[in-house]
Amino acid sequence: MKHVGLNLAAEPLMTGSYTGVNAGMVIIVADDPNMHSSQNEQDSRNYARFAKVPMLEPADSQEAKDFIKLAFDISEKFSVPVIVRSETRISHSMSVVSLEEPKQSSELEFEKDSEKWVMVPVNARKRHRIVEERLKCLQSFSGQLVKIDDGSSRYGVVCSGINYQYVKEALPDAKVFKLAMVWPLPIKEINKFAQTVSKLYVVEELDPIIETELKAAGIEVE
Repeated sequence: MKHVGLNLAAEPLMTGSYTGVNAGMVIIVADDPNMHSSQNEQDSRNYARFAKVPMLEPADSQEAKDFIKLAFDISEKFSVPVIVRSETRISHSMSVVSLEEPKQSSELEFEKDSEKWVMVPVNARKRHRIVEERLKCLQSFSGQLVKIDDGSSRYGVVCSGINYQYVKEALPDAKVFKLAMVWPLPIKEINKFAQTVSKLYVVEELDPIIETELKAAGIEVE
């Protein structure tokens, strides 16, 4: 769906974060920086933060394919809806990708559990604690998905998605911390990376999500 479509899906998304899922659930959303074909500009990363669900952001066609599989694995592992965020320049690009044999999935039966699926306040309060604990586990997991490109220690760049391509073209000598999961952020790993460079920058489109979180964590960044 486009970013405005996620507005319509926001209500079940918020509650779906509390109930979790019985099998893999992946939500694909495409943002449109500069409004090439949209009525407004929105940063869907805000929804991941708002709903406390993980979000992946691919940087090319290969990752766009691979991250769907990864998103389903994360969704089933943590029992949570997973958002995959694309952007105009990813959705409208084409490149060669490597294919694999389809993975066979097992059939799951729905089990009645009113405390899990019926979000009246008495149940939702219990599920809220689960949501918070799950977010901590996801933050630790996100650190396993990062890619670090070595370069000059004079400056480093934290980025994700299509912005990774911009950085590699404009700053080929920079050390780059590439995020796969843009929420929750692997703050500990980013902090370690920040210690290896004299100056740390964030390159991101639309809202300063990464910048704000890093500054809140006490990491000096521009």
